[in-house]
Amino acid sequence: MWFKDVELESENITLTPLTMEHADALVNAATDGELWKLWFTSVPNAETISDYIATALEQKGKGISLPFVVTDKASGQVIGSTRFCNADPVNQRVEIGYTWYSKTYQKTSCNTECKLLLLTHAFETLEAIAVEFRTNWHNQASRTAIARLGAKQDGVLRNHQKMANGGYRDTVVFSIINTEWLAVKENLTFKLSINS
Repeated sequence: MWFKDVELESENITLTPLTMEHADALVNAATDGELWKLWFTSVPNAETISDYIATALEQKGKGISLPFVVTDKASGQVIGSTRFCNADPVNQRVEIGYTWYSKTYQKTSCNTECKLLLLTHAFETLEAIAVEFRTNWHNQASRTAIARLGAKQDGVLRNHQKMANGGYRDTVVFSIINTEWLAVKENLTFKLSINS
């Protein structure tokens, strides 16, 4: 198994392994902004949270995912979720996805801190050679945030996934590779230093 449970911590946030006990806290976090109403994302609500966590834990059991809850250290509140997913340990590739934060924490240092923790773990502990990010073509905020991390766009997978409404999702794929990691790390660390 490539993944082992780990808690990752920065100045303002903690990433803790997701469990079913986090269900109510995640629903409360998603309620800030009613995030489940965004048609191009998959944020859980009270009706879908059990399946959302069960799927994440099933993928964790198969060794292809490592899901976390994101907690604000100052308040102790769960403010979102993220995970390593679609792991390919043979080729040392992994994706960071299923990331969402309460509306109050969007456009703060939260995402930069979270991604710095995950990328550091991926490149320096897991020794990944590439970390991917994927998002819906229509999720412009997510595409901008991913590019701001220093990831480069690899391409667009057209008609990549069937959606609940019968349509298809075009998925934009970005990545950071191991030879870029030191520059990306320095840039993210610098951004956090000027925003603190």
